[in-house]
Amino acid sequence: MDEPVRASDQEISDQRRLKGARARASIARHAADVASVEGLTGLSLGRLAEDLGVSKSGVATLFGNKENLQLAAVAAAREVFIDNVVRPALTADPGLPRLRALMDRWFDYIGEPVLPGGCFRGACQPEFDSRPGPVRDALAADREDWFTMLAAEIGRAQRQGAMTGLDPRAVAFQFDAVVSAANTATRLGDEAALPTARAIIDGLLGSAPQP
Repeated sequence: MDEPVRASDQEISDQRRLKGARARASIARHAADVASVEGLTGLSLGRLAEDLGVSKSGVATLFGNKENLQLAAVAAAREVFIDNVVRPALTADPGLPRLRALMDRWFDYIGEPVLPGGCFRGACQPEFDSRPGPVRDALAADREDWFTMLAAEIGRAQRQGAMTGLDPRAVAFQFDAVVSAANTATRLGDEAALPTARAIIDGLLGSAPQP
């Protein structure tokens, strides 16, 4: 009789790593959800374990400490933003069309929030702007990447004849300020915040809203 085929040690190890990666991703995404409402300081290994019905020791094995959990939440929120704002906008032509697509997706992202607290950056950057350390560095790097992308598309739009004579970085700062203010006002129940912010952005883009 043939012996039963057994999974190799390597296959078992790979399966365990895959299971661990999936569990880590699921917990990190929930951490991003929680942090968008309560901030990164509101995260704890025990809180996440209780929310998800898993053991605290299991969460601790995956993340080690609260700071690692916070960093994982920042990374997960970044991926949510990229998936919902950046990647869809990349189908538009570079320059003004893509810039408008980025703005439209950004407004959608806070108007019908993917994360329960709306914009993750708006909730978490103020917590750590004066707290040196890895979490602040991760938030700052994420913000810088976004500003760099915006400034690059603004520069392309300027070469197409829009927003000429303006500093691309300064315009990116204005975009961020307007949308961040709209996010806060929307969370506070101001129904006029989004249409007001969209009108301001249209004015900065120097063109009428697209049909």
